Amino acid sequence: MKILVCISHVPDTTSKINFTDNDTKFDTSGVQFVINPNDEFGLTRAMWFKEKQGASVDVVTVGGKDTEPTIRKALAIGADTAIRVDTEALDGFQVAKELAKVAKDGEYDLVIAGRESIDYNGGMVPGMMAKMMNANFVNTCVSLDIDGDKATAVREIDGGKEKITTTFPLVIGGQKGLVEESDLKIPNMRGIMMARKKPLNVVEPVAADTHTKAEIFRKPAPKGDVKLVDADNLDKLIDLLHNEAKAI
Repeated sequence: MKILVCISHVPDTTSKINFTDNDTKFDTSGVQFVINPNDEFGLTRAMWFKEKQGASVDVVTVGGKDTEPTIRKALAIGADTAIRVDTEALDGFQVAKELAKVAKDGEYDLVIAGRESIDYNGGMVPGMMAKMMNANFVNTCVSLDIDGDKATAVREIDGGKEKITTTFPLVIGGQKGLVEESDLKIPNMRGIMMARKKPLNVVEPVAADTHTKAEIFRKPAPKGDVKLVDADNLDKLIDLLHNEAKAI
């Protein structure tokens, strides 16, 4: 079985975020980038299939040379080969088209992507990929097992979970639940050294169109001052909640 894991190069959530050019561009200076958490859950599950069922696992990202440390980490975790589509990731449709081309050319059975990236939270790429590939699709996937040519997936739905049996080719929009945070693999020295020798293939983009554009970025408004009310002054608390906060 051939598995392709899609990797997004995203800012660490602990990084301080700023914007430049009148708040129209993200300022990357001083920002630490990591594997998108939803993608890392998918990569860890793919590594389980590699170890238990002998699957081959490749990773792919869309971006410039600055994304290579991130996909090198995926190689250090255990992926066999990395692919970088040499173009800036501009919007969901463009990224999906680039990734779908790599997936179709590589004739992968299973494509695992995160349900969304933590930078733009668009949640569009896996579903569009599946449509472009004419593949089956399971989103918000929290469990995935494979037996021969059948895949059994569990996905979150409103009010519960749904169990689905499907066939390949298959695209998964994964999230926490595919594995738990405690299952995530930290590259060891041997993995890091081996990653330097593994192939990182740079491919030309298909020059897909973009359909959206970020006009301006704004940070959340700062929170107001906190008012502390003595625990014995319940009437004052009720008054503030009713007349000032309008919460009751």
